[in-house]
Amino acid sequence: MVTSAPLPISLDRSSRVPLARQLAAGVRDQVVSGALPVGRRLPSTRALATDLGVSRSVSEQAYDQLSAEGWLTGRRGSGTYVAAGASARPRHRPRRQRVEEPGLLRLDTGTPWIDPRHRAAWRRAWREVSVATPPRGYDDPAGTPELRAELAGHLARTRGLTCHPDEILVTTGTIGGLTQVLTALPPGPVAHEDPGYRAAAEAIRSGGREIRDLPGAEPVTDLGGCVAAYVTPAHQHPLGPVMSGADRLGLLAAARGAGAVVIEDDFDSEFRYDVAPVPALAALDRDAVAYLGTASKSVAPSMRLGWLVAPPALHHTILERREVTHDTAPWPVQRAFVSLLRDGYVDQVVRSARRVYAARAERVLAALDGRAEPIRPVAGMYATVPLPQATALRVAECARAAGFEVPLLSDYCRTARLTGVIIGFGGCTDAELDQALAAIVRALG
Repeated sequence: MVTSAPLPISLDRSSRVPLARQLAAGVRDQVVSGALPVGRRLPSTRALATDLGVSRSVSEQAYDQLSAEGWLTGRRGSGTYVAAGASARPRHRPRRQRVEEPGLLRLDTGTPWIDPRHRAAWRRAWREVSVATPPRGYDDPAGTPELRAELAGHLARTRGLTCHPDEILVTTGTIGGLTQVLTALPPGPVAHEDPGYRAAAEAIRSGGREIRDLPGAEPVTDLGGCVAAYVTPAHQHPLGPVMSGADRLGLLAAARGAGAVVIEDDFDSEFRYDVAPVPALAALDRDAVAYLGTASKSVAPSMRLGWLVAPPALHHTILERREVTHDTAPWPVQRAFVSLLRDGYVDQVVRSARRVYAARAERVLAALDGRAEPIRPVAGMYATVPLPQATALRVAECARAAGFEVPLLSDYCRTARLTGVIIGFGGCTDAELDQALAAIVRALG
């Protein structure tokens, strides 16, 4: 004989949700989770009402609702049962593929150093946001006009890229802009540097596109069959070299010959300290290049703010889509960045960081002198150090033991067979960098 048992369900009598609806939800959850398996007999409506201290009408309404949904079935003269087809569904907790060890400081390629002396300007910008009046509805799909005007001046002054504010689209960072460009392109493969920026490669794959590997820091002469090529010409990520003038012209010629768009990720061009920043590739051909800029390397990655200057046809396609999807950066972030640009905060933190990075690059070179040779010139906020893989693994392990995570060059490769380590020096203090370098030197012997 099949018997029933009391149901472990609690009701909140202070809730505005009717008791019958609460009871139905509680039973439904147990059926869906498998706690009440198929064929289980449930208490009668009278017994359940008594167990829960409610009127019988509450339990009757709950059972009627669940029977109508197909979770329960009544058998004449026998009782109410969990219906066939209501099988258990295991619940899985999401599992992170990469678990950071507590207290481990990652010396990566993208965490900037922000001079604490400029915090007052940062706070002032957000105070302005707090008293500003937000849009009544969704914001301008291209981005706020005030921010686009400030960005137009910033790009002309710092990147040699002259454009009208209406030609700029504000994005949710580099990957947000890249994804919108990819969505606007016709079907086809996208060329990508190897080794290269892993987040960009993942965005290309996630869009269902094939990646064609371009050997990193080498001339590009053929883009046949590709609809686009993603490149980092100002500071190849992660190898470091600047794309030469001849190679820039060759890349543009290859793009025109293939009818492809060059997607320029200008991620940290402001941090050259051996020479003046190299002008943007887009300045050479606005019709062939989609330019991506970001606030992540100069202000804060967590702002999730960037900008896109695309060829006219792509610009209109992306803007039309954004008018439907409202896929742009949040208004408060845009409004704050207007103040940060207008009041000189961005220029100040860039100048300060450039001086700090130059000094830290010298510390890295001095520490490794005679032991390893980084790829020169060192620029931006990291140094790439070619090493045999066994040595690179030993360096990473020794750094980890000292409390630091040092990325492996091989992790940035797909078909390339390059090995070594990358020593980031943006997201740390001078003292922390010295500790990490001491551990690296010990590993190098």
